Order: sequence, then structure tokens, then C-alpha cells
Amino acid sequence: MNSLKTGFLAGLALIAAGALPTASAETITGDDKIATASGDAVIHPFHHASMMVTWNGLNILIDPAPAFGAEGDVTAEYTAMPALSLILVTHEHGDHFNVDILTAVAGAATIVVPQAVADKMPDGLKAKARVMANGDKATVAGIEIEAAPAYNITADRLQYHPKGRDNGYVVTLGGKRLYVAGDSEDIPEMRALTNIDAAFVPMNLPYTMDVDHAADAVKAFKPAVVYPYHYGESDVGAFTAAVGEASEVRLLKWY
Repeated sequence: MNSLKTGFLAGLALIAAGALPTASAETITGDDKIATASGDAVIHPFHHASMMVTWNGLNILIDPAPAFGAEGDVTAEYTAMPALSLILVTHEHGDHFNVDILTAVAGAATIVVPQAVADKMPDGLKAKARVMANGDKATVAGIEIEAAPAYNITADRLQYHPKGRDNGYVVTLGGKRLYVAGDSEDIPEMRALTNIDAAFVPMNLPYTMDVDHAADAVKAFKPAVVYPYHYGESDVGAFTAAVGEASEVRLLKWY
């Protein structure tokens, strides 16, 4: 991870400790649910960009990583989970990908990753990996997955997430399409998405996009529900206001 991102993570650790102000907005305490034709998809936020989705007896872990400022055993909160069916990793940065956590919790689960993440895995994890590139589609553990592009488009941010390296994911659960953007700006491929029932959209500079661009992207592809995540100090209240009636904004406790 480069020094700029290390500094950003240190700043987020201060947020988590209450040393920096964050936007005030009504936040859902605990888990949330998206109704599907085969029961609710239950969304459990861990922190920042990490979450688990439980649906129809399947447990899907997304971007497991330590909480900012975490010390000691960073695997503990994850090893308390039930057995996993599938793990999705969007990219190689340390706030999304952690070898110790994956080794501790993977079990028999398939780990879907872009090639850049597979290249950083030890052999034991590589044996569990399924590499997907932008545009690939697959059914893993009975779940339909599409690997979506995720990248920067602003000139001075291109080094963070180059085009073609990282993934977002669209997963279909009981007929409902959930989109996890990963680290991305408001790229054309995001704006062109259709029939998204729930979307997880990042907004933090300089690594993804600002609140206005995130809201504008949401107004373009109009997910039924949007969850801002990976937002650091960004004003999620301003995001909610900017989205307006285009989508239902739900705030989860990520920090």
C-alpha cells in the first residue's frame, strides 16, 4: 500500500476513535435486509468496506480487512462468523484484502478475486481462488456473479486503481441484483448499470470520488436502494440530500 493511502487509513483510525468529526445522519443500528424471492438477504456491515451477506442459508463475505486502528488478533471478529459459502475480494489494498483473515476463515469457501489479488495470495489461498476479470460471469456456490469494472478516471488518481485491474461485483440473490462497487469513481460502466436492487457506493477522496459525483452516478443508474460505504469523512447527509428521490438511501454503521 502506498504512503498516501497509509496516511488516509491513519485518518480513518482517528475517525473511528472519535477524534475527527463525521456527518450526522440517522443510521441503521445492526443489520439490514433486502427482500428477495427466496427470503431476505441480510446485510451485516463490519467496517469501512467489509460486510457479510447471508441469504438462503449461504454466507457471503466481502472484502474482509481489519478495522482501522485494530491491534492484536485482527481475525477475531471474522472467525466468530458461521461457515462461509463464498468470499469476494475487490482488489489488493489492505483495507479490502488481508491474508491472515482469509486464511483463518476461508474454510471450503471459494474466494473470487481479480488476478492482481491472486498474485499476492500464498499457495493455500490460491488453491481456493477463482479469478474473474472485468466482464466475466460465473455461478459459484449457486450464486450468479458478474465482475464489474472498478477504476479511477481523474488524472491525478489513476495510480490508485488503474483500469482493468480491480473488480466490483454484481451478485444475484433470489432475483435481486446487489452491486458492490469496490474502489471506483463514477465510471461509465457504473452509470450504465441496470436493474440494480441494492448498491454499495464508495465516496472518499482521493481514492474514489466525492459526494457529488457519487450521487450523480446513483441518479444515473438508479438502484432501488443505495448504501454509502467506504466514505471516511465524507458527508453522507449531503449525499442523501443530493440523491433525492432517485434511490432510497440507507445508512449503515461502518465506522
